[in-house]
Amino acid sequence: MERAITLPSILWLLAFLSCDAGGTGGPSGGPPPEPPPPDGPVPVALQEVAGLVFPLYLTSPPGDSRLFIVEKGGAIRIVKDGSLLPLPFLDLSSKVSGGSEQGLLGLAFDPGYATNGRFIVHYTDVSGNTTLSAYRVSATDPDQADPATETILLTVEQPFPNHNGGQIVFGPDGMLYLGLGDGGSGGDPGGRGQSLADLLGDILRLDVSSGTSYTVPPDNPFVGQTGSRPEVWSYGLRNPWRFSFDAATGDLYIADVGQNVWEEVDVVAAAAGAGRGANFGWNVTEGRHCYASPGCDTSQFTMPVLEYSHAQGCSISGGYVYRGAAIPALQGHYFYADFCSGWVRSFRMQDGQAVEPYQWPTLAPGGSVTSFGQDAAGELYIMIAEGRVFRIVPQ
Repeated sequence: MERAITLPSILWLLAFLSCDAGGTGGPSGGPPPEPPPPDGPVPVALQEVAGLVFPLYLTSPPGDSRLFIVEKGGAIRIVKDGSLLPLPFLDLSSKVSGGSEQGLLGLAFDPGYATNGRFIVHYTDVSGNTTLSAYRVSATDPDQADPATETILLTVEQPFPNHNGGQIVFGPDGMLYLGLGDGGSGGDPGGRGQSLADLLGDILRLDVSSGTSYTVPPDNPFVGQTGSRPEVWSYGLRNPWRFSFDAATGDLYIADVGQNVWEEVDVVAAAAGAGRGANFGWNVTEGRHCYASPGCDTSQFTMPVLEYSHAQGCSISGGYVYRGAAIPALQGHYFYADFCSGWVRSFRMQDGQAVEPYQWPTLAPGGSVTSFGQDAAGELYIMIAEGRVFRIVPQ
């Protein structure tokens, strides 16, 4: 069912167009259009699973067949046995700011959710600041959370309403990873991406196993360094809206939204630390190119494995490596999309290089792609701002 574009959808689109797709000018200049990759060789299609209001993310607890879908306005909805349940699992609309790139942005289920019923959410509060909170499921209804169980684990002041990041995920090590953007505005004038003294422009790694607070894992890379926040795992990021770990290898994939010219995907293998201490270059670099000034030294940074210019899109939406069983030929392919252009693409990592780039016309959902999702079986989903949620299926 086609859904009308809502006012929040329009505001979100305007935020992306004004802040993330700032034309092809800027310090790096604008490259000429490059040809798109060839069409993917595997017959695949989209199957609609739900119609919602501005869906931003989808996930499932380990071993659970239900789909939990995050709406920007603050609700978490459940698709169970193929049907959207009428009541939200949790409704945080009274706690969440909804402007620009704000909202309920992330959801992660504790690896032990089946026994402890604990999950984590990431939202911007009514003042626009980042809030990381733990909740528990109701003791009487597995399809309802208990809103009275909120425990705020972390708050971070946000100077602007955009570049809030959004992703939270439990890594293969059981630690919680949280992505935060550079604080917003444009060009990162505060230099937060390259600063270790605050939490913005970073991916954080936290131990939240106590359920009431977080501690810093002692093997985080900047523990004990004067002037550095020990929570930081990776830095030099502009807006890591979505990132993920390959379920088979533990490799870290980050889709980092660009400024004026370049969108990028960063990949760090588990064997190389899965991003531990990595500096991805912003705002010295944008993609593989100097941003702040020409002639910068890019050798000090972890460079993207893939980039595309704003001649092809404006804002990258990542992304998972496919590890499902329904389409064996897609095993190992990382999928990503562009919010403005609406195309869906993939590549595969081999010997540290991105190979087999493809575009998938049959997966273009006909709207602004906000995010991908992954269920407990490793199957992938695509969400669009216009309100539809799709599963990628064999054709």
